[in-house]
Amino acid sequence: MYDFGIWFYYFGIWLASFFNKKAELWVNGRKDVFSRIKLQVTDNQSIIWFHCASLGEFEQGRPLIEKIKKTLPDHKILLTFFSPSGYEIRKNYEQADYIFYLPLDTKKNAKKFLEIVQPKMAFFVKYEFWFNYLHQLNQRKTPTYLISSIFRKDQIFFKPYGSFFKRMLFFFDHIFVQNEKSKTILLENGISHLSVAGDTRVDRVLEIQENKKSFDKINTFKGTAEILIGGSTWPPDEDVLIEWIHAQKDFRWKFIIAPHDISENHLVEIEKKLKVNAVRFSKANTFNSAAAKVMIIDNIGMLSSLYQYGKIALIGGGFGSGIHNTLEPIAFGLPVIFGKKYQKFEEAVNLVETGGGFSISNYAEFKSVMENLEKENFCNNASTNAEKYILENQGATKEIFDFVFLNVD
Repeated sequence: MYDFGIWFYYFGIWLASFFNKKAELWVNGRKDVFSRIKLQVTDNQSIIWFHCASLGEFEQGRPLIEKIKKTLPDHKILLTFFSPSGYEIRKNYEQADYIFYLPLDTKKNAKKFLEIVQPKMAFFVKYEFWFNYLHQLNQRKTPTYLISSIFRKDQIFFKPYGSFFKRMLFFFDHIFVQNEKSKTILLENGISHLSVAGDTRVDRVLEIQENKKSFDKINTFKGTAEILIGGSTWPPDEDVLIEWIHAQKDFRWKFIIAPHDISENHLVEIEKKLKVNAVRFSKANTFNSAAAKVMIIDNIGMLSSLYQYGKIALIGGGFGSGIHNTLEPIAFGLPVIFGKKYQKFEEAVNLVETGGGFSISNYAEFKSVMENLEKENFCNNASTNAEKYILENQGATKEIFDFVFLNVD
């Protein structure tokens, strides 16, 4: 039934590829993938395989990849992605020696892939569980690790009908979880080959903070104003933020909107909604930047460094399937606001509990939170609480590296 489900999923993506660009990339990226792997990957190389679902998981695996490359330069890194949103953005990532889409998880493909690549070890990041690949790695006795993982009681592994999926957890040689709750759940289900290491993304955002880029256009835009940043926003987030923008009667605040979707249609849609002076980053200059109330970021890659200019951040996605990255803004000490879909994110849960983050479900709640954050003492306390999470949760990369490689020649 699992194999049937895999093929059924592929068929669904194939049908969608005729009218959906992302699905088209997903299908086309896997055409002749084995020919490309054979052409690039030569024999007798010490390959370490990292697999990530998408861009977010890549950012979790990235600190460990780069530590391995720095510490063990004779090893080759092979990086695979499931989703186009990871592969298409990071297909030229310089720290990986080989980058491919993951071939469909069939028994035949898994065997073929591993016979060509022959990895010395494999790392799966956070939520990636592919039965045939994990089973074949286990059969070949290839050390296999799951990093930065989070487990919840309602996941399929722990359902009465989830024994097939739970079996996959035993294919890992070791599971590195982010928190004690995950550890407890696994131990209660007879899974003891684990340890709490934390989230490797914390190390990544600290690195970004230390090596942040500066932008003259943003400095000019900011002037003496305080900046509220909308990061990776979707239309519901933007609607809340834009209503707040229109309600401002003084010059205390300026706003940066970095939408998740930077297509021309969506950028035009944002511009039409705004009734104040706005400028796109790509069209900004000394004159229109200083005069603008809103800066719209129309590229990918800037956001993580932009938070250095902010006072508060509204993080997108919480009105949909789940919030985007809250670690990047809190690394710069920004209190964060987000929608109600945050429960699957360990850091967001902690931030709400400690007062470094605030969950909202509508504009009225956003307005109430902002009125509190405009009070300097309240905002400073929230900033301290946000930054505290980062400072207390760093070091996962070193812990995982030492556990895996400390006794490796």
